[in-house]
Amino acid sequence: MTHDIIQVENKYYISVNSTYADDRTKVLNHIDTFGIFDRQGDIKQMGEEVQGIYHNGMRFISDLDFRINNNRPLLLSSSIKEENEILSVDLTNPVMQNTNSDTPIPKGVIYIGRSKFVRNGACYEQIKFFNYGNEPVEFNATISVNADFKDIFEIRGIKREKRGEIYEVKHANGNKIIISYLGLDKVKRFTEITFNPKPSEWEQHNKAKFKISLAPQQYKLIDYTLQFLTDKDEGVEKLDYIVARQKLEAELTETDKIITQISTSNPQFDQWITRSEFDILSLLADTPYGKYPYAGVPWYNTAFGRDGIITALETLWAAPDIAHDVLVFLANNQATEISAQQDAEPGKIVHEMREGEMVDLGEIPFKKYYGSVDATPLFLVLAGAYYRRTADIKTIQEIWPHIEAALNWIDKYGDIDNDGFVDYSHKSVNGLINQGWKDSFDSISDEHGNLATPPISLCEVQGYVYDAKIQIAKLATVLGYNNTADRLSKEAADLKKRFNKQFWDEKLQCYVIALDGDKKPCRITASNAGHCLFSGIADEDKAVKVSKTLLSEDMYSGWGVRTLSRKEVRYNPMSYHNGSVWPHDVAIIAKGFSRYGLDSETLQLAKGLFDSSLFIELQRLPELFCGFERRRGEGPTDYPVACSPQAWSVAAVYLLLDACLRIDIDAEAKKVYFNKPVLPESLDTITINHLKLGDGYASIQLFCERNSVGVKVKSCPEGWQILLATEQVPADKPIAV
Repeated sequence: MTHDIIQVENKYYISVNSTYADDRTKVLNHIDTFGIFDRQGDIKQMGEEVQGIYHNGMRFISDLDFRINNNRPLLLSSSIKEENEILSVDLTNPVMQNTNSDTPIPKGVIYIGRSKFVRNGACYEQIKFFNYGNEPVEFNATISVNADFKDIFEIRGIKREKRGEIYEVKHANGNKIIISYLGLDKVKRFTEITFNPKPSEWEQHNKAKFKISLAPQQYKLIDYTLQFLTDKDEGVEKLDYIVARQKLEAELTETDKIITQISTSNPQFDQWITRSEFDILSLLADTPYGKYPYAGVPWYNTAFGRDGIITALETLWAAPDIAHDVLVFLANNQATEISAQQDAEPGKIVHEMREGEMVDLGEIPFKKYYGSVDATPLFLVLAGAYYRRTADIKTIQEIWPHIEAALNWIDKYGDIDNDGFVDYSHKSVNGLINQGWKDSFDSISDEHGNLATPPISLCEVQGYVYDAKIQIAKLATVLGYNNTADRLSKEAADLKKRFNKQFWDEKLQCYVIALDGDKKPCRITASNAGHCLFSGIADEDKAVKVSKTLLSEDMYSGWGVRTLSRKEVRYNPMSYHNGSVWPHDVAIIAKGFSRYGLDSETLQLAKGLFDSSLFIELQRLPELFCGFERRRGEGPTDYPVACSPQAWSVAAVYLLLDACLRIDIDAEAKKVYFNKPVLPESLDTITINHLKLGDGYASIQLFCERNSVGVKVKSCPEGWQILLATEQVPADKPIAV
């Protein structure tokens, strides 16, 4: 088996034939552990060999094979439960030998149910056998396991000259085996497999064999646990299937309270929301600073600064606690010193944090890596938005030194060439070349297809900086730092003026994607311009022109806005950033359209993403899909290695609803505004329950009323008001009702 690996300036990229899409996999995840299984619940190394159970950046199980009488059972169905926690597989037997009779066991007599889930550091499974026949049956069931202990970056294609040592399988107490690996980092990692009941016998050291005897209408159960440990782990809780499942269900009940409950008049839209809610909850990882939304499974199952912030912004109105924990986590992982290897400078917000052998050895720089230009201003944007949503002044006071450090980074380090725009130029030898959200090596180019030379000033980053200074000016006023507030407000106004002069291209009817290192505009039409509406840096007249450009045939696929116009030299609908469609990108653009009162344009984007969800398994919007034009009766074309679930993609539905409802929660004034809301054509009503307002909760229903939207308040905390504005208010002015 070969991998197609492209190396560009020591940055590795995996080509699109490195795919697990054709394997028809099922994914389970919980904090630092995730599993990629085939539809039968097994793990098979086929195609690009990515199936397995991973923990802390390493594959602890590379093979899992369940058989009856040496046959794979016949698949009836396979599904992930709605709460995203259980892989449920229904199987039955082929015609096979009955070991206590000369008469074969007929096909379809034995029901076999597999129920599998992961919790951080472990995987649990229960297998049920039920005899629906009229005769007793006896057969053998076997479960074999293996572990290759490959780092996740090896799975992604990076070649290593040396690896650690895998030891022989050890047996213990007749019901347990241990597979061990001593890494080059001198850490001993091991997989411990415990069976209940004890196997009848062992074959080939790693294959457990069970003799199953069933009378008619009788059932039997086999439980087993896969535990993933290191020699540094102390006091790790070891549970059996029943206890672990009880804990899992208790955790689900607790996390259900995090996100506002939303229902509509459209069952399909409800399914999209429900799936998105449970996907977000499944990606929330417990950290010392609260719950942080990991970016996505499989390749980004860890903390990313930009992804966490955008996920928090998307869900802020419906789940403000996520934003709180994101702010605290990022503040406590903010850079405090200069490190070229980490692309770090004081005040910079972390881009990515990883665990694993290759990270520990420094073979890759991502243990704590700071190579993003936008996470720092977005951190400030989130801080300001979080305060307006919650009036949580205590948290703002606690993180204020980190806010000041982030502002200082923008002014001192963010503008490399001192031209008044924040830009980037990577310093880490193995770091990211491009450091905006489109961080593939070829994502920033000019109209001739030439790659931009650093330092590069992205259009959307200037918008984030503008918004950040507006937001922090407001916080400074609240805290009594009036001089700081005045300075930031003036800087924001000046930046907006200069931006609209230097980044606007009248011929393109759009903002250019960037200015390159020579201050030449990269004159291509890209989705980045839509973020300039999201941040509010766009002039009113230019915002209207941008919306028309982004919804033109070369940019709008029918499902969403392409990352790059199909008129451009580097356009490829199957590329990562040069023609694909990213749901979070589309949702951000929709919010930008809404901010400038572009109702029909907002609804068009909401409809496109909703329609796309109807064609996607589980209605789970993936990280991205290909940018081919929409075809009648067909769904969007999969991107082969897209993460799913991906936090900012599944959270997109909340930002789309925010864009349509124009909900503005001013917690300081204890008022909730709906600023001339609009409903997608597929929805007659939207009911919002358990909306957190201060220390209480509200229940609100929005409904179509002639050519407008009405609001019915079912319940509201004392002292709060729910208000409906009937006229659209300009983006830069407060709502007056």
